[in-house]
Amino acid sequence: MKINLLNMKYLKLAILALFLMNGLSTINAQDKDNPWAIGIGINAVDFYPTNPGLAGHGAWFDEYFNVDDHYNIIPAVTKITVSRYLTEGFSLEAAGSLNKISKMGDNSTSDLAYYGLDGALKYNFIESSWFDPYVTVGGGYTWLGSLGTATANGGVGFNVWFNDNVGLNIESKYKHTFESNIVQHLQHSAGLVIKFGGTDTDGDGIYDKNDDCPNIFGLAAFNGCPDTDNDGITDSKDDCPNVAGLLALNGCPDADGDGIADKNDACPNEKGTKANKGCPDTDGDGVIDKEDTCPTVAGPIENKGCPWPDTDGDGVLDNIDKCPTLAGPALNSGCPILPTIEVMATLNEYARTILFDTGKASFKKESINILRSMTDIFKDYPEADFVIAGHTDSVGTDRSNQLLSERRANAVRDYLIANGINPDRLTTVGYGESKPVDTNKTAAGRQNNRRTEVTLKK
Repeated sequence: MKINLLNMKYLKLAILALFLMNGLSTINAQDKDNPWAIGIGINAVDFYPTNPGLAGHGAWFDEYFNVDDHYNIIPAVTKITVSRYLTEGFSLEAAGSLNKISKMGDNSTSDLAYYGLDGALKYNFIESSWFDPYVTVGGGYTWLGSLGTATANGGVGFNVWFNDNVGLNIESKYKHTFESNIVQHLQHSAGLVIKFGGTDTDGDGIYDKNDDCPNIFGLAAFNGCPDTDNDGITDSKDDCPNVAGLLALNGCPDADGDGIADKNDACPNEKGTKANKGCPDTDGDGVIDKEDTCPTVAGPIENKGCPWPDTDGDGVLDNIDKCPTLAGPALNSGCPILPTIEVMATLNEYARTILFDTGKASFKKESINILRSMTDIFKDYPEADFVIAGHTDSVGTDRSNQLLSERRANAVRDYLIANGINPDRLTTVGYGESKPVDTNKTAAGRQNNRRTEVTLKK
């Protein structure tokens, strides 16, 4: 490629400008958050509307949008830009572009390679807006075929931001050449622009320099600090950061509204007093309701807040009644007087000799006196509860023997009830032939197995 000395001079100046812009890249921060921006896109070179008087060219900006006839476009990425924000809307940009020129005004030319390196000072009119118009001035160097020239550039454009970092760029730039062999022209471009470089360590969309909690994901409303429970109090000042609460309680909830934070409230769902750690004591007996068996009636602590009762109604108060749920005389400390082992042995001697009609639950006559004697013993111990068990020998089926044992036990119970024994004191059970006390191979043994037994109910 042949370049005369003047063009070499301009080339050096253009390269110097680019180095200068690179040196300024450490100044300030782009839109105060993202200092850097890169752009990629396509460019179109138009020689037609900038050269009035030249054959095949129109007047200034004539047929500006005549894309089909005058624009030179390669359907590929043909422009790359890098820019650095300075201050108050100003930024510096370096751009490189390439193209292939086949249209020069209304004239055709053999596809000439087109290259451009440009530097520019840009001014954005509106910051922090989705629509971002700007003007640009600068210079650079352009090569067309074997020729090259320095250029002075000026243009307008705008960005449409889709979010804080990505946008669409549209730009139209006039390039004034200093070599008559390359006429002045317009260069249009469209592409994607991406801003970056801001530091957001926690990724919450708030840059570290504005983030009071740069290492913790947070909210813009709290300068980048989190409010996990959304109660309007940042986690760092919230004593209960995971549960929404009240400002007066440093972010902790108070479900019962007693002025005691739930975390310090032993009864968080019932209004209480500080003296009782947030628990109520309705009867004022010094026993909080949840531990007070009688929360509406005052009673001693040792009786769980209840007045001493007489649960079994035996006239002996429970605090001195050794058997508070079983009625018994005071002389026996409120416990029932139960039959002794000797009495139970006598009772079972009677029970085992009760005779039933064969295969039935009806009594033989000689058993009536035995049943009367048993009834007298039951009456002597009115506080005792008994279990009456029926047994059979092995004659017959298991099923029939089981049913027969149950009926015979119930027959004894029915006799006792009919003769004045409280039915609540009597329980029956049948064991059939399952619990023999003698052999079932002899008549005597089978007779011993056909029996009733009485035990104290535990």
